[in-house]
Amino acid sequence: MRFEIDEAYLLSQLERLLRIPSPTGYTDSVVHHVSDELEHLGVDVELTRRGEIRARLRGEQPRPARAIVSHLDTLGAMVKRLKDDGRLELVPIGHWSARFAEGARCTLFSDERVHRGTILPLKASGHTFNREVDTLPVGWDFVELRIDERIDDRADLARHGIDVGDIVAIDPQPEFLDNGFIVSRHLDDKAGVALMLAALQALIRSGMVPPVDTYWLFTIAEEVGVGAASILLPEIASLVAIDNGTTAPGQNSREQGVTVAMGDETGPFDYHLTRKLLGLAREHGIAVQRDVFRHYRSDLASALVAGNDIRTALLTFGIDASHGYERITIGSLSSVAALVAAYAESPVLIKRDARPIGPASGFTSQPEGPQPD
Repeated sequence: MRFEIDEAYLLSQLERLLRIPSPTGYTDSVVHHVSDELEHLGVDVELTRRGEIRARLRGEQPRPARAIVSHLDTLGAMVKRLKDDGRLELVPIGHWSARFAEGARCTLFSDERVHRGTILPLKASGHTFNREVDTLPVGWDFVELRIDERIDDRADLARHGIDVGDIVAIDPQPEFLDNGFIVSRHLDDKAGVALMLAALQALIRSGMVPPVDTYWLFTIAEEVGVGAASILLPEIASLVAIDNGTTAPGQNSREQGVTVAMGDETGPFDYHLTRKLLGLAREHGIAVQRDVFRHYRSDLASALVAGNDIRTALLTFGIDASHGYERITIGSLSSVAALVAAYAESPVLIKRDARPIGPASGFTSQPEGPQPD
């Protein structure tokens, strides 16, 4: 049986999440929103000092617990320098091209107030610079932030309370189309957060009790490489991340169904967990494909680097133009949510994982082909 996902609820959560600015370092508001929603759904919620969220859906047994993770933070920018002409030099928050920053409307959060503005190339007027507008290189050294205030110099910027280190949130500009396409910035990973909430809602509505505790984790610094480094508990044996799967040339990801990532730049994901997820997708009639991402990290990498001994897998929704003006489909989000719910309800196959360490008895095995003489 495939879990029925409430797509209206999923879309409403995604729309609300996109309205909340949350570049890395400025995530308090989105943390409050998601925490409130989790409490409304009826699960136990805890926050770390910095605001990472850990919610527990209780199962029949506490171990070996499972965890599912997505991240609340998005790309953004920070003020690097106040320029003599009243414009602002920026550095990116997270890894994204200044090509996608040019022309973006944005909000600057100073210590005193909020300002609106536009990120522009240094040579923005064709009437002034003629063809130089088209020959200006692409990069963060070649863009600047224009604040929508009467500002002519550095002193004016200071009078408005603007200073180095102020955070800039980029407008998402979302469109929800009748044909199922969703186009916006920051779908990575607010779409992942929304589908996790929808999967959790479906599980709770079903009345089923998972075989083991399932933790629903939401991190706040994935875009800068921190991710799930400090949110896990010792009883958690496996971690499934929800993030974007790039549908670019040379990739096997699609904008429909679920893409199970077999590996990324940090290496292969857990052999047994990825194949369990592939089997669950087929069992529940969910369209699925595999992919490998060469220039990609997720919450999983930071969790492993931090020393967590966990099995890892990555479920993705197909996304076009990742870290740019992104496009996804509601069908893919719903498919990933259904697979997440199926995983949470599935039986534990590796019972030895209930213990962090033990004898070789009960350890897993992988198929072996013919051995050379």
